Amino acid sequence: MRVFVTGASGHIGSLVVRELLDNGHQVTGLARSDAGAESVRSAGARVVRGTLDDLDVLAEAAGEADGVIHLAFKHDFTDYAAAGETDLRAVKAMGAALVGSGKPFIVTSGTAALGVAARGVTATEETEVPADLPRVASELATVALADQEVRASVIRLAPTVHGITDRKGFIPTLIEHARTTGRAIYVGDGANRWPAVHNLDAARLYRLALESAPAGSRLHGVAEEGIPFRDIAEAIGKRLDVQAVSVTAEEASAQLGFIGWIASLDSPTSSAITQRVLGWTPQHPTLLEDLSDGHYFA
Repeated sequence: MRVFVTGASGHIGSLVVRELLDNGHQVTGLARSDAGAESVRSAGARVVRGTLDDLDVLAEAAGEADGVIHLAFKHDFTDYAAAGETDLRAVKAMGAALVGSGKPFIVTSGTAALGVAARGVTATEETEVPADLPRVASELATVALADQEVRASVIRLAPTVHGITDRKGFIPTLIEHARTTGRAIYVGDGANRWPAVHNLDAARLYRLALESAPAGSRLHGVAEEGIPFRDIAEAIGKRLDVQAVSVTAEEASAQLGFIGWIASLDSPTSSAITQRVLGWTPQHPTLLEDLSDGHYFA
């Protein structure tokens, strides 16, 4: 299958590209910089230059492909609403190019909003989330394409997609904050839970979804349903030899912005339906094992 991948040089996307190539697919990757283009090219994929704002480029590349995996996102936590609007326009442009084709279109979302919707109850792929929460508009636009002969599906990724290529995600941000302030923070008693998935397991999930996900499905990129956030803070503190400290939700948001809000959520999340439908079984190290391994602190 000829697959167009956005975010192809990112810490997840680069692994998705490798997973696709290793399993016989041909890949064209979107790259917005010279460094990104070289990364995609050196992996053995074709390069299309552009950004999420280049809607004509996205539509053309999607239309020429046999399937699309959309991973790119503007991770500007200072204006997350604008980033979501950019994502929605990109989804609509690529989706329009696929209408009537029956081709797969895999769009990325996140599980964080489930913590708001489920309120501490373990969320499943069937949990509905309010339309005004981050990235939900893109989810809804994607699922709607199933009624227009697109085999569209959404992968909701855990907030922590961890592994050796993770250099700018939530965990590196928490580590840098702890290193800078001398405190590894958690909110309240730290019993709120974060789901997590290893990025190699996530890469395999994208490939399986491309090959066989049912139209209109929501899938969960989650290996661990919920790790108490205090355990994460204590693991970071142990590696940095700093104290794990409780703060209020307001203090977390003041210190970490959007990530501080995420850190306060209790969002246990199941991937049982995803595992059953796609035959996906996570196999790689857990988040705490990854933190113990030490590569995050090199």
